[in-house]
Amino acid sequence: MVVIGKITTVYGVKGWVKIHSYTDPIENFLGYQECYLDRGDQWEPVDFESIKLHGKGLVALVDGVSDRDEAKRFCQHDIAVRSEELPRLSAGEFYWYQLEGLKVYTVGSNGQDLLLGTVDHVMETGANDVLVVRKSEGSIDQSERLIPWIKDQVIKSVDVGQGIIRVEWDPEF
Repeated sequence: MVVIGKITTVYGVKGWVKIHSYTDPIENFLGYQECYLDRGDQWEPVDFESIKLHGKGLVALVDGVSDRDEAKRFCQHDIAVRSEELPRLSAGEFYWYQLEGLKVYTVGSNGQDLLLGTVDHVMETGANDVLVVRKSEGSIDQSERLIPWIKDQVIKSVDVGQGIIRVEWDPEF
């Protein structure tokens, strides 16, 4: 499952909810047929009777929900789709979830590979996305690093199959 958004709060009194979409562009959220709601220990299918753009987000009416109190039980739950439902990407493009958990290496001054840590998550900053790299077993230190996703300049290669990202990054930074 890949999380594509979150139901944040209720909207109005007739059972509508607000959805914060993680898709880019936001309209991509509207194209998924089968969505699932995170219920903690399991993913539960959820159907939307209607979804529409509203301001900078989305509002939706959960199928079978007709009032505000019913809608509250869906709030603060992630919405996901099966990974095979995601659109195919071009070569060299990755979904954020594919980068999480990959080991990040740089080359030290002695020419040896240095493990900086593993990608904990990716965040959007406006200028470019940033890898949040945290310590892991075998990493050179306990530091957390914020490494900008700048292809070719900082990000040298990504091998999802091997679980490795190679970067040009000063290990002291």
